[in-house]
Amino acid sequence: MKETASSKENWRSKIFKIIYHAETPAGKWFDILLIFFIVLSVLTIILDSVNELHVDYGGFFYILEWFFTAVFTLEYILRLISIRKPIKYVFSFFGIVDILSIIPTYLSLFIAGTQSLLVIRILRILRVFRILKLVQYTTQMQILTRAVNNSRHKLFVFFFFVITILILFGSLMYLIEGPKNGFTSIPHGIYWAVVTLTTVGYGDIAPHTVLGRTVASFIMLTGYSIIAIPTGIFAAELGKEASRNRKLSRQCEACGLVGHTQNASYCRKCGEEL
Repeated sequence: MKETASSKENWRSKIFKIIYHAETPAGKWFDILLIFFIVLSVLTIILDSVNELHVDYGGFFYILEWFFTAVFTLEYILRLISIRKPIKYVFSFFGIVDILSIIPTYLSLFIAGTQSLLVIRILRILRVFRILKLVQYTTQMQILTRAVNNSRHKLFVFFFFVITILILFGSLMYLIEGPKNGFTSIPHGIYWAVVTLTTVGYGDIAPHTVLGRTVASFIMLTGYSIIAIPTGIFAAELGKEASRNRKLSRQCEACGLVGHTQNASYCRKCGEEL
């Protein structure tokens, strides 16, 4: 009985190392193959949306889609049975992305009839979520994600400041220009401020008075100076993450925590042996 339990644990451990340990030869090939399938599946969805190609090759695209769905379903099941805390993975970001990438195909089997064609098309488009799966298989993408996460508080403060400026300028332009010049409400003024501050400049709404153009010139110059701020914040965090990633790379088999040093013997979160 102990041998059976031990062999089962050994089998799960091997699958875990292949799926979650990208630094092993088997893990690298698994990731490469999975990335290849993800790119092909998304390409299939994009090509199938072209009406001419759908008419000529719709049957072929349908077969390919079910093949990719079967592959990703198998991958999802293997992830659940190989990790010791599957529930935690199910409700994680990548767990949700994984289920979103396969469930629309199965749901489309239960939605039939002319009235549901639009719903089926929406469900098919949801499969584009598979492209998000690429994030977890690319080290550089993981660094990028962590940099965004680490800078979220600074960026939140920055965007709150920008929103405050937009409301002030939008309200000011509504007061200066008024409905006769296209600024029919404060929301319209805020829309103009967004377009102007981001230097897009659609031109559908423009100030006509001297004072309005003066304010517009000021917000344009403000826009150029503001754009550089989030870039600097993100670049600083990206540099920190790149430096940290060179030191941390190992993952715990028990809880899935990534970021152990090469000489660590036990997981700093759950205490399991690495």
